Amino acid sequence: MKNELALPSDKMIAHVEGATGHLIFNNPERYNAVSLEMWEAVELALTTFSENEQVRVVILSGAGGKAFVSGADISKFEKERGTEDAVQHYNARLKVVYNIIENFPKPTIAMINGHCIGGGLNLAACTDFRIASDKSRFAMPAAKLALGYPFDAIRRLVNAVGAGAAKKLMFTAKSIDAQTALQLGLVQEVVNEDALADRTTELAGNIADNAPLTVQAMKFIATQVMQPDPSLRDLARCDEMVAACFASDDYVEGRKAFMEKRKPQFNGK
Repeated sequence: MKNELALPSDKMIAHVEGATGHLIFNNPERYNAVSLEMWEAVELALTTFSENEQVRVVILSGAGGKAFVSGADISKFEKERGTEDAVQHYNARLKVVYNIIENFPKPTIAMINGHCIGGGLNLAACTDFRIASDKSRFAMPAAKLALGYPFDAIRRLVNAVGAGAAKKLMFTAKSIDAQTALQLGLVQEVVNEDALADRTTELAGNIADNAPLTVQAMKFIATQVMQPDPSLRDLARCDEMVAACFASDDYVEGRKAFMEKRKPQFNGK
């Protein structure tokens, strides 16, 4: 059963199904290009998913079967990025949303079917891992458009594929296919388009069946590992989250289920 969320833009769809939150970019006539209104809806949906204990994993996807996300909606540039102040406001809002996704407390999966370009590639790199259909293509075309890309966007791409591969993508601005993306580590799986939704749902279910406190601790600690400045790593919080796992009812349930040779039933407490 789907529990639909009310959002301020019909270009974004969000619903909860079982233990999975779904966030769908719904602007297929523009290859799911994103406007400021859509980013604000994304933030609202993610905040709701974060606060909902039922949600244990979030899948991000694009509607229409042609694109995941193709970047900013150019048709909105005059209104949303037509002045210096407007550009600063747009970029500030975008940075907030990307940071929310990158540091989201629950696992996130990008389900990519079609083009994943520019800001869409940056968005995908914010998620924990990515699954793509075999027809998908990836590109960072900023150098063809004379666009500047901020530090965090480049950092995410370098973290995902390594410095050499990231520089090749950025400097050439050429697109790559799904198999090349898999070889680079940009995506973790490539499947036939017909199998994409089922496979992504299966993986989300695998995650949701595991102990939520453990998964969330692992995610937080992984973000601290990726923090380049050791002085900014919150190691005390890491220790607290690990201790909470061992102090939880789920830890008792996990041991009992193992001894009784049954599937554990974790409640996140």
